[in-house]
Amino acid sequence: MILREFIYFDKKSPNMVDDSRYISDNDESILDQQDLRKSRLTLKMISELRKAGEAREQEYKEEMGLVRKMYAAPPPEAAPQ
Repeated sequence: MILREFIYFDKKSPNMVDDSRYISDNDESILDQQDLRKSRLTLKMISELRKAGEAREQEYKEEMGLVRKMYAAPPPEAAPQ
């Protein structure tokens, strides 16, 4: 997992803020040595994974929009001659 999926810097404040997509109370992934079976995915877990994936895709699109603006060719009238 990527660390920024759980903690990220808020653009409005200089402090680190918890990501609302991760709910630590629902994290039951700690297994004992006696746990031999796979954990079953519930519909709620699948829904949370889908929402996290959609949020990640949205963040990626926003980042790519910024990258396109940064590296776009300047308009012809603004180009130095």
